[in-house]
Amino acid sequence: MNELFIRKVKIESDRIPKHSYLNGIGSLARTREILLEQPVSFLCGENGSGKSTLLEAIAVAAGFNPEGGSKNYSFSTFDSHSQLSQALTLVRGYRREKYGYFLRAESFYNVATKELDYADAGHPSIGLHEQSHGESFLAVMQEYLREGGLYLFDEPEAALSPQRQLTVLAQILECAEHGSQFIIATHSPILLGLPGAQIFRFGDGAVRPCRYEDTESYQITEMFINHRQMMLDALRQTE
Repeated sequence: MNELFIRKVKIESDRIPKHSYLNGIGSLARTREILLEQPVSFLCGENGSGKSTLLEAIAVAAGFNPEGGSKNYSFSTFDSHSQLSQALTLVRGYRREKYGYFLRAESFYNVATKELDYADAGHPSIGLHEQSHGESFLAVMQEYLREGGLYLFDEPEAALSPQRQLTVLAQILECAEHGSQFIIATHSPILLGLPGAQIFRFGDGAVRPCRYEDTESYQITEMFINHRQMMLDALRQTE
């Protein structure tokens, strides 16, 4: 039985305004639905392929603030989210999440500022602005990741060293094994290597499942590590 909080994401393209830039994102324009079958789902692809746009829309449709935070966060620094959330239908499972968090790398500073505003005696601040960028990312995950939660992460590796990415991978794996669900947009070959995860590739065609070894993040990293000089020579020749 599929026990996920979000089992399927349907994209109803006829609800997207005719002249919206969303219609020019091939992977979204050609996709009608994405079936989620594992506790951890990764969205991967080149910059501009639509993965972060879709993740943001899923977050908004699920009740999160577009700039990030838990569902208790309600603020707007700059209204930049797309209209895609209005064209999404989230097919829910029978369970409801107990916790949740939307981590969005590009607007994390705004969320860290609001974390101070929302703090009180019962919910003290964890001092995100008093830590380095990477430490604050890790602090959020250590504070908010719990069993039975729904977590949407947009490029969580942006501020994390490879060692810290391994720390986060272990935390995600443990929470996923205890009833949490994760949908993560990432370029990290470390995070993408999480055992048993679904990986969806965004490109010119429709969004499709793919193997870890078939992701560009894995292939380019593996090639650079094993053939570094050859790749550097090839790059110099293109200058």
